[in-house]
Amino acid sequence: MTTTLKRTPLFNEYAKYGGKTIDFGGWELPVQFSSIKEEHEAVRSRAGLFDVSHMGEIIVEGKDAVHFLQRLLTNDISKIAIGSAQYNLMCYENGGVVDDLLVYRLEEYCYLLCVNAANIDKDFEWLKNHVEGSVTVTNRSNEYGQLALQGPLSEEVLQALTDTNLSNIQYFKFQNGVLISGHEVLLSRSGYTGEDGFEIYGSPEAIVELWGAILTAGKEKGILPCGLGARDTLRFEACLPLYGQELSKDITPLEAGMGFVVKLQKNSEFIGRAALLKQKENGLKRKLVGIEMIDKGIPRHGYKILKNGIEIGEVTTGTQSPLTKRNIGLALINVEFATVGTELEIEIRNKKLKVLTVETPFYKRSK
Repeated sequence: MTTTLKRTPLFNEYAKYGGKTIDFGGWELPVQFSSIKEEHEAVRSRAGLFDVSHMGEIIVEGKDAVHFLQRLLTNDISKIAIGSAQYNLMCYENGGVVDDLLVYRLEEYCYLLCVNAANIDKDFEWLKNHVEGSVTVTNRSNEYGQLALQGPLSEEVLQALTDTNLSNIQYFKFQNGVLISGHEVLLSRSGYTGEDGFEIYGSPEAIVELWGAILTAGKEKGILPCGLGARDTLRFEACLPLYGQELSKDITPLEAGMGFVVKLQKNSEFIGRAALLKQKENGLKRKLVGIEMIDKGIPRHGYKILKNGIEIGEVTTGTQSPLTKRNIGLALINVEFATVGTELEIEIRNKKLKVLTVETPFYKRSK
């Protein structure tokens, strides 16, 4: 049967490990290999390996690259040293979010942007349409594959495959040209699970071989191949935002609690700054909060949140925590009801059930 879905270089490996695929933003990707619960637990206690080759890679280079990125992104690009990464947001004029992304400074005038898969074309066009001065923007997504090795045993597993001292790579730092099982890669200490771990960028051919090598090296330590299901429950527990749910063209970084990456005072005007500054000065009308079910039920994306029968917001992400069994969610609600400990209602299948606002993140790893 023919398919129009995009596939990563690792697609043919999925079936070997029992992968069950779904349509994820136009990509045929594994939702799970064993079970979401097993994969979630493996990452929290040992290690899990994810194929994230669907993510996009865009190169921005030229002597005006810093000035260009300062104008396009909310964080302070001037603070990124060569060999460091920075979490960032790209906004519209109204303060809504184009995308959230990672920025790697490869060289003095060269940056790698890792963007969300569903936003690759949109982001590339947005960047190209705002080019000024001596800057070149190139979509290199087809030249890269990417793996994410996550969990407390990640360093131990990967160290067996490289002579590079991995303990020297600190959080949000990276090394280019690292040899892992003979393949040259960009190795970044970062991730999207709330755990320690690495993201590995390499050629599609290298990534296919490293997938097998890493799973073999970590087999005795209980490493598991992991899918989108566990990736979502892990990032949700750690309260890491997902574009299209916690962040979107209609949800600003300030509403989503991402103000720490919005540098309103940096020495550079950026797209969306005026709108975000005005929103901050006037006070937020909506805020992202944690919720936990009091009554029996599971909050899901899009479910309405009410107070005294009046709609005050909706769930952005919700599930039953695989480990704690808490029925929890994130919800964007009117700010006057956002205080921790406020009892609200949630509409599930036309029933109004009780829910409580709670502290976030739901999970924070011990050092």
